This record gives sequence, C-alpha cells and structure tokens, in this order.
Amino acid sequence: MPILNVDKAKSVIVLKRSMASGFPGIENELFFLDKTSLLLEMQKIQLKK
Repeated sequence: MPILNVDKAKSVIVLKRSMASGFPGIENELFFLDKTSLLLEMQKIQLKK
C-alpha cells in the first residue's frame, strides 16, 4: 500500500469510528492539526438522515 504524505496537504478530512487510538495505542498526530477535519461515525450516521 502506498504512503500518502497528507501532512503536506492544505486540508485533510479523516473518517473514523471514534477518537480511540489504534491497535498499537499510538495517537495519530494528523488528527490534531488545525487543517484536519474529523468526521466520526456518529456524525456520518446523522448526515445520512
């Protein structure tokens, strides 16, 4: 799988089920950048309605 350098993008949208850390327990620094928009699973369900 290719590595994408999204940290260099002007803006980033992340789709994620929750704010829980992944398997290794490491938080993703990308989620906390000012240019990142985070769409959680519960928000996605609300958008479908």
